[in-house]
Formats: sequence, C-alpha cells, structure tokens
Amino acid sequence: MTFHAKFSGYADPALHAAGLYIGGKWQSGSGITVLDPSTGNLLAEVADAAIEDAQRAVDAADAAAAGWRATPARQRSEILRRWYQLMTQHAEELATLIALENGKALADARGEVAYAAEFFRWYAEEATRIPGEFRHTPSGSHNILVDHEPIGIAVLITPWNFPAAMATRKIGPALAAGCTVILKPASETPLTAYAMARLGEEAGVPPGVVNVLTTSNPGGITNAMLADPRVRKLSFTGSTGVGRVLLAEAAKSVVSCSMELGGNAPFIVFDDAHLEAALDGAMIAKMRNAGEACTAANRFYVQAGIHDAFVAGLTARMKSLKIGPGYDPETQCGPMITQNAVRKIDRLVSEALAAGARATTGGKPLTENGYFYPPTVLENVPVNASIAREEIFGPVAPVYKFESDDEAIRLANNTEYGLAAYIYSRDLKRAMKVGKRIETGMLGINRGLMSDPAAPFGGVKQSGLGREGGVTGILEFMEPKYFAVDY
Repeated sequence: MTFHAKFSGYADPALHAAGLYIGGKWQSGSGITVLDPSTGNLLAEVADAAIEDAQRAVDAADAAAAGWRATPARQRSEILRRWYQLMTQHAEELATLIALENGKALADARGEVAYAAEFFRWYAEEATRIPGEFRHTPSGSHNILVDHEPIGIAVLITPWNFPAAMATRKIGPALAAGCTVILKPASETPLTAYAMARLGEEAGVPPGVVNVLTTSNPGGITNAMLADPRVRKLSFTGSTGVGRVLLAEAAKSVVSCSMELGGNAPFIVFDDAHLEAALDGAMIAKMRNAGEACTAANRFYVQAGIHDAFVAGLTARMKSLKIGPGYDPETQCGPMITQNAVRKIDRLVSEALAAGARATTGGKPLTENGYFYPPTVLENVPVNASIAREEIFGPVAPVYKFESDDEAIRLANNTEYGLAAYIYSRDLKRAMKVGKRIETGMLGINRGLMSDPAAPFGGVKQSGLGREGGVTGILEFMEPKYFAVDY
C-alpha cells in the first residue's frame, strides 16, 4: 500500500523518490525502503548511494566551491531568503510529508516546518553580517586584521527525528558562510531531505552547492568523504556512540567537527513552582515529537511537597492524549520511528517496573499495527535504574522525588550527558542559582521549549562539541585568518 494517490505536491512520497541529488541533477536509483511507522506499509523507495556516488558528490561540491565562495553575501542571502519563503509557501505539504515518514503528530510537524524555515531566514540575515576585527598590537609594532573565510566543503549528517530542522540548521549557516555541502539524511526519513533539495533548486541554489545522498552504508560513505582532502568540515547530529566513531575517523584527516549528540535532560520542579505552568512545560518538554527529541525531558525530579500533585496532574494529561497516525489531524501522540525503538523503550520501562517503579498510566507497548508506545508515567523510580541513565527517546516520564536543592543538582548532574535541562520555580534567583550549578549547554527556566534559531544550540560533556544556531552558528563553518599589517 502507498499513499501516492492520497497526497499531492510536496506531500507525495513518490515525488521524492527520483534518486540522488548530485551536482544539481537527479540520479535514479533504488534500494532503501521508506516505511510509514504508523502502519509499517511502504511509502517509497529511494536510491542507495555507493562509495563512487559519494566521490561524485565531493567532486560536484568542489566544482561549485569557488563560485559560491565568490558569490556576494547579499546574493547568498537572497537565495536563502527565497528558500525560507518557499518552505513557508509549501508548509502544509512539508508537514504532511514529515508526518508520513517520521510519524510525528501533524501539529508537531507543522511546528517543525516553521522552526526549520526560520533557520534559512536567520542565516539569510547573518550572511551579510559576517564579522571581522581590526586592532593594534599592544607593542605598537603593527596592526591586526582578522577576516573569516569559508572553511570549505562540509559533510552534514542529520538524524530522523527532525528531518527538516536538522537539515536547515546545518545548510543555512554553511551556505551563508560560503561553503558547499553534502547532506546525508537518515535512511528512515530521507524524503524530507529530497523535498528540501527541490525547494533549494527552485530558490536558486546553484548546481553542486547542495548535494544529497541516501545510503544503507553510512559508515563507508562518510569515511570515504572524510578521507578526501577537499572535505574540511563534518557537522553531525546523532547518538554519542556514533559521534565518537566519527570524531576518530575525522581525526585521521584533521577535519573540523561540530557534534550535537545525545541528551538526558533533567526537569526539576521545586515546591514553589506554579503547578499548572510546570505541567504545561512538562508536556511540551516530554511530548514534543512523542519524546523523540534530544532535548526531551528524560528525568523528572520533583520536590517532595509538590510531588504527588505533579504526578497526578501529569498522569491525567498523558492519559488523555490521542494516539494515532501522525498525519491524522486529531493525533496527539504518533508512533515511534521503528519497532526496535519500541523494544528499547519497553526494555527500559520493564526494568524500572521490575526494580520497584509503578506505572500510573501506560507501561506496555500497544499491539495494533505500527510502532506505537503509549504515553507513560512512572513513579517511585530508582535513581540507579537504566531509564535514569539512558536516553529514552519515547513518551515515557519517569518521576523521582527529591528534598533539597543540593540533592536536585547532584541528581541532575549524575549523567555523562549535558545538553539540556529545565527548572520550574517562582523564585527566579533560586532558579538561576541552581541553573548555574547544572552541567548543561542549555537551560529552560519556567519554559518547556528552549530551541530558537537565534540562540546557540549545543551541549557539554558527552553531548557534543560546538554550537548550532545563533550568531555563533555561522562561525562553525568559517576559519579566522589573521593579517599582520604595517602601513
């Protein structure tokens, strides 16, 4: 079964199964099946790139590099701006496509498209504001000029959970900086990446500036590109384990790396928090994309005085969510991406239950077609359970009780990750003081959503290297060049 007859325009999976996109040309192929996680049915089949295809993509990016580098910043800006406008124009079709191949609820998919498009608008503006420096040396011997130049060909590797936003968050700053790119999207959700390439072509992106490869051999393809001396940048979003492997491979050629890796976000609720506001934030932080987000709240630490009311309120809200296919407008919680994802969630929950936790709602996989796991709340979870250490990536909220600020900080920092954290308290001084002591790259205070194209996105510890978004994001794709000048 396919949905080709039901969906049209950019929402039609068949439109994006034309093949690899290299040098501004579509090259036919097959080999990678794309499934609807709501049913397990086939949506489309896309090309499976081989090593030689990756080499041709690097050739195409290299052939376009000098011309794109020399393109005036204003012209690059206008192309990105048109790309933003086209995404906005086709927003509903793109959201439907994302809901089809990713499974996320249509409301979340619409939010992703709007968020993704904003990266093109933001970097359309930043393209014309690339900074430089002029200053005198302390000794007075000469003057210091610092320019920023494009780093070179960039390999961009994106995950399946935000197929549009993770692509634009990398493509936007790379193109604004003057780099050409090769995008390798996840094989579970490649259709959105190919849709983005079509829109970029329509926006006026020159051939070879953006190339897109799908492959069932990501390790071999990526290693081949990193071994090419013309490739000077790797930007990766994915698991910490894969990130470590890629860092080791990139080190062989001393390729600059930006890594946005795993998370294990604590969500801390103090006794003085506004309960309904904390519950609102918890639902956003936990259930956006059904919990399949690196910034998702993974561990809920709730102070003893508000703990029972919070668990009761969260249980009621999670229990009321409508489960179904992502493209159904009434769905609030869609399927997981694969059956293996469901198995992992079930393992973590089962281990917690066996260790003494109690499910106040959910707790078992659904048996119907598709890859569904119900919204679940666990209380009395042991702090040493696997679910407290591993990234859940699903609609499960384990709740832990704490007494003091120091205990909350100790529990929050008891992880190798440090991407995101959340604090709810009516005492801003207290929240800021606690936030200063939490080892994290991003912190939401009385907010369940922190991502913004104008803000730096990234983590500390095993959650990554570098930042995406904001004014710093473009510098990840540039090299400073120092001129010592006498005059």
